[in-house]
Amino acid sequence: MGWAAFENGKTVGARGSEDGVIVVDEEHDLAARITLERDGSVAPFAITCGIYGWTFHTRFFSTRETAARDLEEMKDAIGAILSKIPRTDDPALEQKRREVTEAISAFVARFP
Repeated sequence: MGWAAFENGKTVGARGSEDGVIVVDEEHDLAARITLERDGSVAPFAITCGIYGWTFHTRFFSTRETAARDLEEMKDAIGAILSKIPRTDDPALEQKRREVTEAISAFVARFP
């Protein structure tokens, strides 16, 4: 379980959503994706990430070193959020949904 190359790495080298060249593209088996692009239309590096059905977030960087470091930190933080997502038949569904929403807000604040 965890992160693995999206589509077996077939997207690396293709254009991403920020019009950059995809350098890293990974998907989590609990329904999330994170992509690092270089030479995009807005900045030298961009990270886009999404938790399917919950959120989508983009960040921009001037250096690959900073982007690569934050990519790993973001993957860990997304994994922690994914572990909080309840099943639809969970008796505490509404409370757990609020906790996930709060965790997503904290993620965006941590990784603006």
